[in-house]
Amino acid sequence: MSPLLDLSLRVLAAAFVGAVIGYEREIRAKGAGMRTHVLVALGSALFMIVSQFGFEGAPRFDAARVAAGVVGGLGFLGGGIIMKTKNHVSGLTTAAGLWVTGSLGLAVGCGMYALSGICLVLVLVCLEVLNSSSIKFGDKEINAVFSSPDQEAIKEALTSLGRRVKDYSLSKQENGYKLEAVLHVPKKEYGVNLINTLSSIPGVQLESFD
Repeated sequence: MSPLLDLSLRVLAAAFVGAVIGYEREIRAKGAGMRTHVLVALGSALFMIVSQFGFEGAPRFDAARVAAGVVGGLGFLGGGIIMKTKNHVSGLTTAAGLWVTGSLGLAVGCGMYALSGICLVLVLVCLEVLNSSSIKFGDKEINAVFSSPDQEAIKEALTSLGRRVKDYSLSKQENGYKLEAVLHVPKKEYGVNLINTLSSIPGVQLESFD
């Protein structure tokens, strides 16, 4: 196989790996989709190819520094995806997906096709199968809005909700205070019983629930 064909196969394989992971993220309407993942995988593979073949014969060249630079760049991208509000963090899975896409690009750039294929399957299992299990057996995220003329009652409501609260915002209205809360509750608790529980919190009124 000619060197050009070999290197072309590497970047094409890297693009395929990035497209597969990016497609999974895109159909879930995540911030980083197919184009981002393809570019990350392509760039990582190209960096690795350059580190392998671009400095042949150069004295004291450490190829591992190129891989370390890629990892640093991926950390910068991941930091831009992760969003944190008061008690809620989002984007971690997508950031981790970009990180592993970059590592797969490095592996493909080294010509480790079999290992990259195995890792790609494991990534898809993690994103799809474990996500399905979480949807079926995990917590459900709901948005609840409460109102009260008394700010202390709002604070007591937050205390009574406890660990269910993942994020919230408190605003002052003309006739009192409004609390918008993002709650995580077990699937088995979701339904009429949960509505009754939220409606029975003393001192506050449940305005909406979805």
